[in-house]
Amino acid sequence: MSRFTNLARSAERPKPGDQRKFNVFQGQYKVSNLENAVLSTLLGSCVAVCMYDPEAGVGGMNHFLVPGGENRANERSLSHGAYSMELLINGLLKRCAERKRLVAKLFGGASVMSGLSDVGQQNAEFARSFLATEDILCISESLGGKSARRINFWPCTGRVQQLFIPIADAPQVEEEDKSEPEAPPAGNDVELF
Repeated sequence: MSRFTNLARSAERPKPGDQRKFNVFQGQYKVSNLENAVLSTLLGSCVAVCMYDPEAGVGGMNHFLVPGGENRANERSLSHGAYSMELLINGLLKRCAERKRLVAKLFGGASVMSGLSDVGQQNAEFARSFLATEDILCISESLGGKSARRINFWPCTGRVQQLFIPIADAPQVEEEDKSEPEAPPAGNDVELF
C-alpha cells in the first residue's frame, strides 16, 4: 500500500509555491474559502472532519480529541467532538455554505497506544453518528488502524492528501550491560556517528 493516498475530485491544483498552509492543531478548527489554502493536521487517535460545500467553494477542518456529548462539565471545549462539529458547521454557514450541500471526509481514530481504552474507535464512531444524525453526507473515510496520519485538505475543492506515519512500537527495556567495553582497534582514530 502506498504511503500516500489522494482522495480528490479532479480540479486544477495551485502550484506548491502559491499555496497558503494553515495548521489545525488539537482542539482547533479552521474554515477557508481561499483558493490557495491548504489546511493541515497530524492525527493519531484524534479525528479530523474535512467538510465542504462544493458549490460555494468553502470548506473547513476540525481536530477533536474525545467524542463529548456525555454532559461533561467542560463540554464547551473544542477538544470535544460535539462542540467542535457545531462550530465547524456554523463557521461554514457564515461563509455562505448551505447545510444541505455539505459533504464530509473523515480521518484518524487510530489505536496508537496499546493497553488503553480505544478512544480512536470512540472518536470514529462519534463522527459517523454525528454526520448521520445531522444528515450530512460522508463521501469517504480513512479511520482506525495503527498508524498516525498527516492530512492536507484543500477546502475549496475537497481534495485531501493523506500520509501514513508508522508509530514505532514502545522500546524494549534491556538489562544494563555491566561488562567492560571492548577496547577500540589499534590505529582507529576516526569515530563515525
